[in-house]
Amino acid sequence: MSRHVFLTGPPGIGKTTLIQKVTQALKSSDVPIDGFYTEEVKEGGRRRGFDVVTLSGKRGPLSRVSSDSSTSRRECRVGQYVVDVASFEQLVLPVLRNVNQGSDAKKKICVIDEIGKMELFSQAFIQAVRQMLAGSGTVVLGTIPIPKGKPLDLVEEIRSRRDVEVFTVSKENRNNILQDILAAVESCRCPGAGSLQEREETLCIWLTVWF
Repeated sequence: MSRHVFLTGPPGIGKTTLIQKVTQALKSSDVPIDGFYTEEVKEGGRRRGFDVVTLSGKRGPLSRVSSDSSTSRRECRVGQYVVDVASFEQLVLPVLRNVNQGSDAKKKICVIDEIGKMELFSQAFIQAVRQMLAGSGTVVLGTIPIPKGKPLDLVEEIRSRRDVEVFTVSKENRNNILQDILAAVESCRCPGAGSLQEREETLCIWLTVWF
């Protein structure tokens, strides 16, 4: 039985867009949900970095482009981007730690978009994610990158968990996978609750409200 749902796929394929659609559909039905997603920051049409945006609307820098290639300052870097670990932790950790523990019957959803190289510079974030995955009161709806280069320990740990359902997003399925993701989240949130017909009716209500 799956307890968490993750999306994976190449950069720019639409994982965050799907996360936002699922989030809006759940919010429209008053499902308790919290968390964060990442968003590109552009200046003059060029990407300058990424921000973290919480579902409550708070925003802070995750990374910015730096032309200084010096490594003497022990900066956390991913390619041309310098990661602002302190800003990330200040914004995200309170959200993760304050997610209310729901009952086994009606669990809260926590959005974590994403768990990637930049975010994994934070050991406190890694610990918080592991604790949430091991707990019983929260369903994690997250995103992870596709395998590339050196494996990321936490990402591979998530990918191999038996209680995680992973959806691979592609150009072919990204426009028709939303209902499947919503169904998986609902199954994790209310395991064994209601018949298949009742769940399908709930999904239809969500999708009707959203679209």
